[in-house]
Amino acid sequence: MNDTTRLTQLHQATPSSASLATQTSAAFDFIVCGAGSSGSVVAARLAEDGNARVLLLEAGGDDNCDAVSEPSMWPSNLGSARDWGFMGEPAAGLGGRRLPLSMGKGLGGGSSINVMVWARGHKEDWEHFAAEAGDDAWGYKSVLGYYRRIEDWRGAPDALRRGSGGPVYVAQPGAPQPIARALVSAAGLMGIPVFDSPNGEMMESAGGASIAELRIRDGKRESVFRSYTYPALARSNLTVLTDALVTRLLFDGKKVIGVEALVNGERRKFRARCETVLSLGAVHTPKVLMQSGIGPRDELKAHGIAVVQHLPGVGRNHQDHLAFGCTWAYRKPEGVGGGGCEATLYWKSDSRLLQPDIVQCQLEFAVPSPAEAEIATPEHGWTMFAGLAQPKSRGRLRLSGPDHTDPILIEPNALSAPEDLAAAIAAVELCREVGNNEAFAPLIQSEAAPGPRDHAGLIDFIRKSAVTYWHQSCTAKMGRDSMSVVDRELKVYGIDGLRVADASIMPRITTGNTMAPCVVIGERAADMIREQHGLSHAQSDAGTHRG
Repeated sequence: MNDTTRLTQLHQATPSSASLATQTSAAFDFIVCGAGSSGSVVAARLAEDGNARVLLLEAGGDDNCDAVSEPSMWPSNLGSARDWGFMGEPAAGLGGRRLPLSMGKGLGGGSSINVMVWARGHKEDWEHFAAEAGDDAWGYKSVLGYYRRIEDWRGAPDALRRGSGGPVYVAQPGAPQPIARALVSAAGLMGIPVFDSPNGEMMESAGGASIAELRIRDGKRESVFRSYTYPALARSNLTVLTDALVTRLLFDGKKVIGVEALVNGERRKFRARCETVLSLGAVHTPKVLMQSGIGPRDELKAHGIAVVQHLPGVGRNHQDHLAFGCTWAYRKPEGVGGGGCEATLYWKSDSRLLQPDIVQCQLEFAVPSPAEAEIATPEHGWTMFAGLAQPKSRGRLRLSGPDHTDPILIEPNALSAPEDLAAAIAAVELCREVGNNEAFAPLIQSEAAPGPRDHAGLIDFIRKSAVTYWHQSCTAKMGRDSMSVVDRELKVYGIDGLRVADASIMPRITTGNTMAPCVVIGERAADMIREQHGLSHAQSDAGTHRG
């Protein structure tokens, strides 16, 4: 299947895409690499100026399949062609286990295969971003303005915190399953504040419980690509190319002038007159940077890569949300709503903390524990992932070779920080207290995991059952210290014509699911690019899209 056919499947092939299929090189004003939760935003926003020629390159395929559009089918994407299927290196903190690290591959990126939860991050997350960047435009007050622009919120109006009429449809389930309502009730009985929404006021506080907010419209998933880029495909100045794996950056001295990519296995070069934006995610963004000569000098030289810019922080500071599945057996089979995640809880392991460091996401079906945990999964049940919202452990990415076919080595270093083990214990204990609360009595037959354990047994459960939320981030962080990779404008230090806009720029992982913060990062990047290059900022037709 050729490139033009793939775009035709999107129902909106552009004239430029047809000619591009037969060219070995092409020139654009802007090249955006990666059609995920940030790149889709950047490309669509830049294309609002009809005079700016924009190319969006995506290594994966299209999104026309039930596994993407049907919310309940999201688990079937894990391990499929829509998943990069990364695997972490053995982690001592997990007893030598290797963590599967799924990441979205295809139009929409993670937003096409995730559980669809809209979690905007805590106030203190954004204040930390602003402090690290030295720029209040990354602070919470500014970010609230972005969320008001972004959202088409279908809940109770909140003029300060919520938006309406934006491109991103956000709503709570109309009829949450009994198990989701039980979680919120249990939290209230335990003295944990209950909120009408998990965003807004709750994310300015010590935490609480709420029915989740989801990216599901009329019973179908709505990815970030579908919200932003799909409505803009009719624009003749926007070209979207699938099955286009970006392999390296092209330079003129220390200025990036484009990229090299494999398109259906054929090597091509694309030129960017103004800027190139890397939105490849927290694994492939640092990989492309390093294999292009931007990264730790010694590591690049060890693989025979010519150093263009020494930046020791590339691939460092790796973070992810770790989780431990606590499971209960139902008295009888219960329903599953949407993608199966309809309630959430955030809390502190220590009251002195500035923000919640525990996140609990409820799944309305039983999730099997890793084989090493040797825990039987009930035929009918539900799982609450007791997670670390603010892990202190830091991992790194290393190259295994100079070629795009050489796999990146991901060292999560999970549970290496003592603080994380302490927080994990608190998270699991809180999870058990919630799940065994009387509010669940009509629904629950028994606790399946972890069950009563002594201190050593609980630590054993934590090390053997740990999985991740697949929120890899922070590997090309924004900041002003020697380990920072991008500045407050997301420009790569020492390099012209190149920015990074994805979860890798986070100085610290945000509290909760990372899709919503990635949309903010995309909007911020687009604003700064438009300002520098004098692009018009028309009202996006994505904002009124209801398809």
